[in-house]
Amino acid sequence: MSWKPEVEELAAKREAATQLGGEEAVARQHERGRLTVRERVAALVDAESFYEQGPVAGHTERDEEGRPVAFRPANYVLGLARIEGRPVVVGGEDFTQRGGSPSPAGLRKSVYAEELALQHRLPLVRFLEGGGGSVTGGGKGASAPVGNPVFAPHRFDSIARVLATAPVVSAAVGAVAGFPAARLAASHLAIMTRDTAQVMIGGPALVERALGEELTKEELGGARVHARSGVVDVVAEDEADAVDHMRRFLGYLPTNVFECPPVAASADDRERAEEALLSIVPRERRRVYDMRRVIRHVVDRESFYELTAGYGRSQITGLARLDGRPVGVWGNDCRFHGGAMDAEGAQKARRFVDFCDTFHLPVVCFVDEPGFMIGSGAERTATIRYGVAAIAAVVQSQTPWASVLVRKAYGVAAAAHFGPSATVFAWPSAESGALPIEGGVAVAFRREIAAAPDPEARRAELEEEFSRRRSPFPRAESFSVHDLIDPRETRSALNRWLDWAWPQLASQCGSRAYTFRP
Repeated sequence: MSWKPEVEELAAKREAATQLGGEEAVARQHERGRLTVRERVAALVDAESFYEQGPVAGHTERDEEGRPVAFRPANYVLGLARIEGRPVVVGGEDFTQRGGSPSPAGLRKSVYAEELALQHRLPLVRFLEGGGGSVTGGGKGASAPVGNPVFAPHRFDSIARVLATAPVVSAAVGAVAGFPAARLAASHLAIMTRDTAQVMIGGPALVERALGEELTKEELGGARVHARSGVVDVVAEDEADAVDHMRRFLGYLPTNVFECPPVAASADDRERAEEALLSIVPRERRRVYDMRRVIRHVVDRESFYELTAGYGRSQITGLARLDGRPVGVWGNDCRFHGGAMDAEGAQKARRFVDFCDTFHLPVVCFVDEPGFMIGSGAERTATIRYGVAAIAAVVQSQTPWASVLVRKAYGVAAAAHFGPSATVFAWPSAESGALPIEGGVAVAFRREIAAAPDPEARRAELEEEFSRRRSPFPRAESFSVHDLIDPRETRSALNRWLDWAWPQLASQCGSRAYTFRP
């Protein structure tokens, strides 16, 4: 007697698993403008590379004689795969069953996702679409187990450990609430699709019952909300765009913290000198300019990938390459608060510095920092506490730093822009001090200005006098900066710095640990 019946049952289950929730459920998913989880995985990974884990996990209904009557596959798809030849772990909820709320087998597979990434030290990519747990639970009756056993490991332990081990990328591609929303936040890159995703701690029914607020999913947690909240780093136009972002982001990063970032071939001249940099900073100190143009003129062409653009808008953060070598880029945007660091900007900067340090990305900082944001709003949002936490992240970082002093570097906030043993290049437009000239003059000469026959004329005269004293030449002559450079030479100067800094990364590979931060 052969094992043919069991083998046939196994084949039938494998086939059923590929059908997810069935033809009608898949059709409804497509009608909503969303792909199934298997279609998402196929769009992301290299062809024929997906090695599924638990392909027949699920629940089988059997008749009285033990013969299978129906099979419901686990509503979480998980496996190992390759993206552009590099190994990853990829998984996601199957919304065509239970709206993505985990079935018992689906929950086990989702929990295993982080463990699998830790076991192999591989990047973890998640497609998120579901509402987390249900009040109905997974069992009925007094005999059903309640809660996790007392010896169970903490559910967030593996989630936290994988963030310290390998890149984690998550995309909300539908409505995401509860635990899936927490998973989205527990990522190095959090993406949501513009028109089909919403991210919520609790959905509309829960919010209305608890707080009396009647809001739609879009009003609670749509892209317009989270592009500014800091929850997501990128708002993708659609699922295909989300996949492109995943691939691009991972291309800058090592497979895990025990490796150096991957170097790509570059066709861009490492000595390229952009003429526009000579005049991009206005001589009129209060006029604004586009720091993103500065960045793009310096880094490899088409390599700047901005992160979290809509949050903490006075601070610009992103990834780029210099002669094919990945770097983290941080700059100040003088078009928002004059570039001053507010509470949001400080939190954004702290997270970005930790990210760069975790994955051994050298940091290039383009500095035009007038100081911490001031005023009643800044005090209510605890700007100084978050700002000092950002400074602590900088001084505790180990990755190489280069800071380009483009214009202003004032006050305590300026300290956040210069890492330990940072190499500092200054432009002729650079100025620095304890306070910006305007504020410093207003404080130090308040009585003199008020007593002058023409207070505004005296104020302007003093500001002009102190402006002349803020020339970067004395600092360069005193060896307070490594070099005072022609702005057009910034790219070549940074490439020479990176030639010497890059070999240091090999000795820094491994996990990071930090002390208390305020």
